[in-house]
Amino acid sequence: MKIRIDIDHDANEPEVIIRCRRADEDVLRVQKAVLDALPSGLRLKAARDGKDYYLTPEDVLFFESEGGRTWAHTRDEVFEVRLRLYELEDLLPHGFVRVSKSAIVCVAHIYSVARNITGPSVVSFRGSHKRISASRQYYGLLRDKLDEMQFGR
Repeated sequence: MKIRIDIDHDANEPEVIIRCRRADEDVLRVQKAVLDALPSGLRLKAARDGKDYYLTPEDVLFFESEGGRTWAHTRDEVFEVRLRLYELEDLLPHGFVRVSKSAIVCVAHIYSVARNITGPSVVSFRGSHKRISASRQYYGLLRDKLDEMQFGR
């Protein structure tokens, strides 16, 4: 596979063109990687103390559902989000993964995973004291997503 960058001073915005005989797995993987690398522009409306906030997904360490409400955890703060986790799964970019029935994490913020074979594993986040449990049922998805992000697959 060749990769080439052509500079066009008349271009209004960058354009990525993939020229191929057929759209095989490798080509589709490159397309997906390019799309995932682009900023989504997504803003999530969240509330705290009677104020509305607009969070970018990249600011959120994890989302958790508790008591019929959904919470977005940043490094230092917690906001209520008026979406269910399954709705967030459809909206969030590629770097988020479900780790339990009640939580979705941003893989880019994960610092460590304390693996527990008989119970939930504990996920810790870079630059924060916050932790979340990853159930055994979802641990494989988390591990696959971490491997994917590490090796750029």
